[in-house]
Amino acid sequence: MTGHDTSDPAALAPRLPSPSQEVVDDRFERHGVRLLLKRDDLIHPELVGNKWRKLAPNLAAADGRAVVTFGGAYSNHLRATAAAGRLLGLSTVGVVRGQELAGLPLNPSLARCAADGMRLHFVDRAVYRRKTEPETLAALLRAVDAEGAFVVPEGGSNAAAVRGCRALGEELAGEADVVAVACGTGGTLAGLAAGLPRGRRALGVPVLRGGFLDGDIRRLQDRAFGGRRGAWSLDDRFHHGGYARTTPELDSFAADFEARHGLPVERVYVAKMLYALSALAREGAFPRGTTLAAVVTGRPFPGAPP
Repeated sequence: MTGHDTSDPAALAPRLPSPSQEVVDDRFERHGVRLLLKRDDLIHPELVGNKWRKLAPNLAAADGRAVVTFGGAYSNHLRATAAAGRLLGLSTVGVVRGQELAGLPLNPSLARCAADGMRLHFVDRAVYRRKTEPETLAALLRAVDAEGAFVVPEGGSNAAAVRGCRALGEELAGEADVVAVACGTGGTLAGLAAGLPRGRRALGVPVLRGGFLDGDIRRLQDRAFGGRRGAWSLDDRFHHGGYARTTPELDSFAADFEARHGLPVERVYVAKMLYALSALAREGAFPRGTTLAAVVTGRPFPGAPP
């Protein structure tokens, strides 16, 4: 514990609104496009970026109850939830995809979760895929002795999280014409788009293969706001092979961006989003005079996939 013994996430003292940073980059300037970085990675040292925006309303709703959530072996969401539990004095349980991991040494990401007090429960991938089914979820809660717990979905994306992310769009209302964000479960984009004013739009860059996010985002907005909100679109071309996958071209781009601008570039999400914006600018997707804002949702974690 660090002196906080409250379930109020405001006690974590987030830096809000997060700052915007203009970067001068000829890959955008030559096309008449101005690039801003929305530094959500600076909101909180442990609940980084969109994780703060999505978790804060869920932690408030938990009202001191244990929190059960879900993620893969390198989940940023699991680490953020575990850190919040430690800082707020909440019990946390992480249901981890991959029963085969149970007998192995913890990777750096899961070791961080455990060090922050999160109980880890490994399940096979077939059960994990069914985790939202009522019977499967009830069985999982019994298995971790947390039947009265507050359940936060994988990636933290639910109606409360989407409403929390609406502030991201509101903060950028007068700053950018197009706001881009990398997408895993789609909750950040769903809220961001709702917070932008008329005439501004949000662009999502999915980091997973499959082309399923459009329907997921529509459903999230239905649950959060009762229908579609804001102007948003997805470009599915820049996943570089799928979640946590990379290519030499992406690695080279990210390393070059780091060298040019002194910003450590997280590879799973942020690198793909920045790469996509560079490619789209080259394709002429943005009219000259456009101001782009790229949401930096996280920073590199030691030991995570490159």
